[in-house]
Amino acid sequence: MAHGVCELLWIRRLLTKLGFKLEKPIELHCDNKSAIDIAHNLVQHDRTKHVKVDRHFIKEKLEKKIICLPFVKSEDQLADILTKAICGRVLHDSLTKLSISDIYAPT
Repeated sequence: MAHGVCELLWIRRLLTKLGFKLEKPIELHCDNKSAIDIAHNLVQHDRTKHVKVDRHFIKEKLEKKIICLPFVKSEDQLADILTKAICGRVLHDSLTKLSISDIYAPT
């Protein structure tokens, strides 16, 4: 998530230099509720010691309203067709969203 925030900050800076005024926070969609909760939670947990610096970095950007972390259901993640085994319905829906069709299908 921290790498994604860094990329969003770079894109935000680039858009600002190109003359676009960003009025709303940039959305970083995440399908991991635990990661979103850790990013928003002020209390440090023992299980998150190794992500302490990243969590503070993300929390700072959330508080400044530079980014927001909306939850997206795993079946709505388009990248999942490249990284996970998914059911046929989800695969078909993802391919439709990506405008990928079967060129051998009868017309």
